[in-house]
Amino acid sequence: MLFVLGEYRISGRRASEITASVERGVASGDLRPGQALPPMRELAAGLGVNPNTVAAAYRALRERGVIETAGRRGSRVRARPATTARDAVRIEAPEGVRDLGHGNPDPALLPPLGPALAAAATAGAGRPVMYGEPPVDEDLARLARAALDADGVPDGPVGVAGGALDAIERILAAHLRPGDAVAVEDPGWGSVLDLVPALGLRAVPVAVDDDGPLPDQVERAVRDGGARAVVVTARAQNPTGAALGAERAARLREVLGRHPEVLVVEDDHGHGFVDAPLRPLGGATGRWAFVRSVAKAYGPDLRLAVFTGDADTVDRVLGRLRLGPGWVSHVLQRAVVHLWRTGAVDRAAVARSYGERRDALVRALADRGVRAHGRSGMNVWVPVADETGAVARLLQAGWAVAPGARFRLASPPGVRLTVSGLTGADIEPLAAAVAAAVTAGTAAVRSYR
Repeated sequence: MLFVLGEYRISGRRASEITASVERGVASGDLRPGQALPPMRELAAGLGVNPNTVAAAYRALRERGVIETAGRRGSRVRARPATTARDAVRIEAPEGVRDLGHGNPDPALLPPLGPALAAAATAGAGRPVMYGEPPVDEDLARLARAALDADGVPDGPVGVAGGALDAIERILAAHLRPGDAVAVEDPGWGSVLDLVPALGLRAVPVAVDDDGPLPDQVERAVRDGGARAVVVTARAQNPTGAALGAERAARLREVLGRHPEVLVVEDDHGHGFVDAPLRPLGGATGRWAFVRSVAKAYGPDLRLAVFTGDADTVDRVLGRLRLGPGWVSHVLQRAVVHLWRTGAVDRAAVARSYGERRDALVRALADRGVRAHGRSGMNVWVPVADETGAVARLLQAGWAVAPGARFRLASPPGVRLTVSGLTGADIEPLAAAVAAAVTAGTAAVRSYR
């Protein structure tokens, strides 16, 4: 059965068929951004199916970020994906579709954890950790501090949290109160963009280029936007791959130095898997913290990050930890120590592997006239005119990518591609599919306008 919507015919008897038909319409541009879809009962009658079948199709389309529903106003193709409920703006890769939207590291580059966990358990067998003992393993603190010193991170005590986001949350909560403003990168890590309002704080977007946050926008966010904290990604920024260069870091330190009361939180997202040099901002203000996770290089399930900062900030965070979980498992801390000491990850080789895939994709896109960003890390950011259409067209071509709405506040649309699952043979066909999706989307938006 068919249902004619304008000049496009929606078809299908099953929910999956109806979903695919609408996605094809969006991908081709026949269903334009903002175009209203028929009410579920009307479409069901036109197709000769149960309304529940259409309801299931519309639900799948919403979950994939293709359409949006606004109560009695009905459903329509997204003009641009929503910027709230970021976890819901996720594209599930159907069978046969390559998933480039997950953001995970390459499992082949992660070390086996069995030997490290066994060594950690053996080390603690003779004297189990009990209540009231120091929360940070001495060897972990010593190794972490030595690595921080080597990278030019200012001196400060070392703490341990359950991952980078856990550390960032506790650091912000240690100094800020509901209603305070926080300058955040835009586009930036979606979890931080969600965390800030969840804490009752107000996000002030700061634009990012390949060198990191723009200094003039950081200045405006603090001076005019009232930001009491600034969250910066040192390298391998998610989603753009930005990394602070020497000149940009110097300019940011100059800007921040004029506002010594501002809390500066740095996330070294690229630790252990990028070769871009670190340009720390710590110490530019009186309140600062530097966070370094082991997730991307050693395994997301380790759930461990080390952090340092000014003595007051670290003391506040550790004090609050004592009132909650108390500490991060010493078994995990010792396992990380074992991984570090044994050189379980060849950091140069891992950085080279991600860099080759990332750079090859950026070059292949440039050869096709498509601008893309990916200075460091495992992600490539591609600006697009029609985000929804680009995602739908790539899905039809066999590639699931992350909608930019997961990472944006006020910045223009884009899509994120994670290169960790790519092979050399994937680069050219993927670049061709992205170029086709971007070109078709630009034409569709121009036509719509």
